[in-house]
Amino acid sequence: RDSQQMSRWGTFPMKVNKIDHICIAVRDLEAAKKIWEPVLGKSAPDDAYLDEAEKIRVARYWLGGIGFELMESLTPDGEVAKFIERRGEGVMLISLNVDSTRESVSELTAQDYPIIGGIRAFRDCEFAFVHPRKMNGVLLEVIDYKWRELEEAGEDTPCAR
Repeated sequence: RDSQQMSRWGTFPMKVNKIDHICIAVRDLEAAKKIWEPVLGKSAPDDAYLDEAEKIRVARYWLGGIGFELMESLTPDGEVAKFIERRGEGVMLISLNVDSTRESVSELTAQDYPIIGGIRAFRDCEFAFVHPRKMNGVLLEVIDYKWRELEEAGEDTPCAR
């Protein structure tokens, strides 16, 4: 199979490297960690961070080179808090790893996939969201992060190839 994806419109040039991560929106991060860590076979997150701009606190676990993230809102007006208010706790987004977020956004918008809030920065990469109304109710993220920390650990990532 070549690097181009087929869509109902024909060839879709955006190349997806892998599922990057899946995010679960939770009300209480510490309580959620106690529920999920035994199931994931982890005693602590592999990565944890605050993202003030996105108003979230995150616990990330690596599962076969794919991130599994628990996200808690830092504020009542954050997107995670709004999601939980509307839909309850649960899967909030699926993220696809791409070579270039900017190129992917250009290709997506050319095919009438609405982008929410434009392209944003995270660590040494960029990401963007596709509106869930176009994606069967799922918030889709495209991100071009290379996960060098996984490469250093010998995990299978686009950087490790």
